Amino acid sequence: METLVDFVQWLEIDVSLNILMRLNDPADVVRAGSVSHLWLQFVVTNGLSKQLCLRKFPQLSRISRIRELDLGIAEGKDVKSSNSSWETLKRDHNVYASLLQAIETSNSCQSDCIDYEVSASSTDDYQVSVWNTLVPTDRNQNQPSYWSSIGDSDPNAPETLIYKLKADLCVITEINIQPLEVYSHPGRAICCPKSVRFRLGHPKSLRDKRRLLHWHPDQPADDKFIWTYTSEEFLMRQETQLQQFKLPEPVLCIGGYLQIELLGRALRCDVDLFIDDLFYIC
Repeated sequence: METLVDFVQWLEIDVSLNILMRLNDPADVVRAGSVSHLWLQFVVTNGLSKQLCLRKFPQLSRISRIRELDLGIAEGKDVKSSNSSWETLKRDHNVYASLLQAIETSNSCQSDCIDYEVSASSTDDYQVSVWNTLVPTDRNQNQPSYWSSIGDSDPNAPETLIYKLKADLCVITEINIQPLEVYSHPGRAICCPKSVRFRLGHPKSLRDKRRLLHWHPDQPADDKFIWTYTSEEFLMRQETQLQQFKLPEPVLCIGGYLQIELLGRALRCDVDLFIDDLFYIC
């Protein structure tokens, strides 16, 4: 007669944990907890769904506590106030498994995440405001459509653009930028930074969040944010083609704001002796 051996029961805890930590799908973690009461206890008490969640999206480590919503009560109930530590662990398990499943499901349905422009570190003129960067053509209503900075005599001085994403919780996989070709410049020059870097984050306070709802896009707002993710520096090609910058891993943005930092200028304008950035984002 064949004898079945439950490795969770017979192996050392760290060995069993090492095996189950190799599960890479939240659905598989939930299924593992459904094998038996012993497996459920092992999965829940060791917080496997939470560990998988944090392994895939380290930004979730900023979660300090979980609140259970009770529709019959005005405020949510703090899970940590539960009388049963087992019930608390089970709730944490369900919450992180459901959260990760929802994030990965949304990640499989790729779409444009940018909602609207928030600010630019500088703007040369109101007609070349940052809102032009979201127009998918180089002309809008028979007028050139681009953003231009005030410029700086230092070619290494950075400029930044900030955008609000369509949701406060977004998974970002890549950002696409298309530089602008300036027809009026001698030689039809391409205005493009040498490199670019991306940051994701949220407003510093609820007050800042409210103020940003009425923020003028030509005013800098970089000091209103906490950036929880900063990408590597990506080199930009000096051409007008749409350029895709794929992040090494999908990044979870908690707070819904994107900053694009433009580093270095490849073009110097002889007219005003300042260096400008002109391009738009698709």
